[in-house]
Amino acid sequence: MRELLALSEKLEGLVRNVGMHAGGVLIAPGRLTDFCPLYAAEGAHVISQLDKDDVEAIGLVKFDFLGLTTLTILDWAERYVRGLGEEGFFLAAVPLDDADTYKLLSSGNTTAVFQLESRGMRDLIKRARPDRFEDVIALVALYRPGPMDLIPEYIERKHGKRVDYLDPRLEPILSPTYGIMVYQEQVMQIAQVIGGYTLGGADLLRRAMGKKKPEEMALQRDSFVNGAQKNGLARGKAMQLFDLMEKFAGYGFNKSHAAAYALLAYQTAYMKAHHAAAFAAANLSAVMDDTDKVRQFHEDALANGLAILAPDINASEYRFVPVDRRTVRYGLGAVRGTGQGAIENIISARKAAPFASLFDFCTRVDKRVVNRRVLEALVRAGAFDAIDENRARLAASAGRALEAAEQAERQASQVSLFGETEASRGGAHVTVEAPPWDARQKLLEEKAALGFYLSGHLFSIYERELSKFPRTPLAKLSPADRVWMAGVVVAARAQMTRRGRMMVVMLDDATAQVEISVFNELFEKHRDKLKEDALLVVCGKVQDDQFSGGLRVLAEELLDLDALRARYAARLKISMNGKTDETRDAARLQQILAPYRAAGSGACQVVVSYGNGKGACEVVLGEGWRVRPEAKLIADLGDWLTPENVELVFGS
Repeated sequence: MRELLALSEKLEGLVRNVGMHAGGVLIAPGRLTDFCPLYAAEGAHVISQLDKDDVEAIGLVKFDFLGLTTLTILDWAERYVRGLGEEGFFLAAVPLDDADTYKLLSSGNTTAVFQLESRGMRDLIKRARPDRFEDVIALVALYRPGPMDLIPEYIERKHGKRVDYLDPRLEPILSPTYGIMVYQEQVMQIAQVIGGYTLGGADLLRRAMGKKKPEEMALQRDSFVNGAQKNGLARGKAMQLFDLMEKFAGYGFNKSHAAAYALLAYQTAYMKAHHAAAFAAANLSAVMDDTDKVRQFHEDALANGLAILAPDINASEYRFVPVDRRTVRYGLGAVRGTGQGAIENIISARKAAPFASLFDFCTRVDKRVVNRRVLEALVRAGAFDAIDENRARLAASAGRALEAAEQAERQASQVSLFGETEASRGGAHVTVEAPPWDARQKLLEEKAALGFYLSGHLFSIYERELSKFPRTPLAKLSPADRVWMAGVVVAARAQMTRRGRMMVVMLDDATAQVEISVFNELFEKHRDKLKEDALLVVCGKVQDDQFSGGLRVLAEELLDLDALRARYAARLKISMNGKTDETRDAARLQQILAPYRAAGSGACQVVVSYGNGKGACEVVLGEGWRVRPEAKLIADLGDWLTPENVELVFGS
């Protein structure tokens, strides 16, 4: 042990590894090698071998340059606004006292608003209800470890609590922040006005307070108290004021930094309040490679009353673009598996005329960049719906259309015996007939191409049937012992715990998302049901989640749709409209029901609701015609009578 400690003492305090500041830049009056040793890091970066304190000590200037995507987003949004007809619009000219902007901020509607997006910041800003730019600066500065303790007091003072000042000279310095020292500049002003410091001396005091060196602080305390006494402040109050300054300066923020960030926060909020479509298009364009972010901004746009038009090969650009003040057109660049080169080639090819058909499209694009993968991705995304709404037919025809287009190009200069070019006849037989995708398949293909469901929600396919089952929508969940709920699995991840392997499932029913914890025993029993895009019916205990601030559910029972039907379906209700033609008669019904006849707990009663112009009645079929409510039976009846005429009634 003694030897280990001796070795440890030798290692203690040594530099462990080389690090590089993400935005730090050194500036010297000549070659850097004349002033400090350099190090060649990976990625062709050249960095100083000295740390941040040492480079300052030898006299070099150190700047931190932050590259913010927000600046690009605001630039794009500004251009979009001018493109929609407001040629004189410039963000630099927007007023800083706009009521609609502060109303948006106070409501917590801050998705895509710089620095104000997090759950904690939303809660803070809703309580603070900012109504002036100074408030935004202060909130940006306060929302950090340390100053966060001052937030409740700041909010109370803003909304009417009396503010007392230790000395009247403090009021003009601290009144913008309701008597609370928030910024380092305020500490420097107090040192200058009351302590008699020069601005340079005040800056040294600020740095000393930040470093918290006891011997240096003792000297500064004496200097401040002596200066304050000379300026008419009693020694006791001077000591008290220095203690307050020391406390706040330790985590005070540069107001200049906070104001710059607050200005971006205000400008993004202003754009969201007044130019929502342009701002949404810019944000969506900035995150096209991140489908989770695209989905988040897409949902926020819809929640703010915007319309998002589907991708369209004849109308969409590479990026998202605003069509008008309330409408955004989906960008083709956000379709997975395409790429900028392919999309730019498509946009160039359609300048002559809109694409008229799949074959016309394949004939006019460069098939070296717009290959089959790109074509199929665009079909799945719905980009060809304006040409042909049957996506299944287009997907089945993609390969043949590309081959026909290539053949037509090869033969374009060859004239047939009948005097027409092969190219003119090439598209006649390229289409492969295929039945349209059902709603579920269509949404799953959209998700494969876009990363989420665009034209609808997968849960809507099951919603009508599940409306008859007593469950609680996810948006209306509250802490309770035992609640039934249902939704589509949008994400699932496995974790190891002391009790074994478990699964955390994110469930979505189009009203909200909630996290479901499925522990070892239940997970092992139902692991085949815990798949993405699968419908899951859950009975569980709803609890407050202290970590996220939301809710979480501890699953006790898991069912898929087949299991739910088998356990809880009490009756199968079939509605017939009174026509007695050869396709809708008792014989046809008997033919469909016969393969599913069963007895026991897994079978349900069949009720036929019959009506015509003279009256209506319900006929309960006998016990011998109880059936298993399997998905194939429901589908066959739906194909015959339409899905609206087939209904499962659940019992408890």
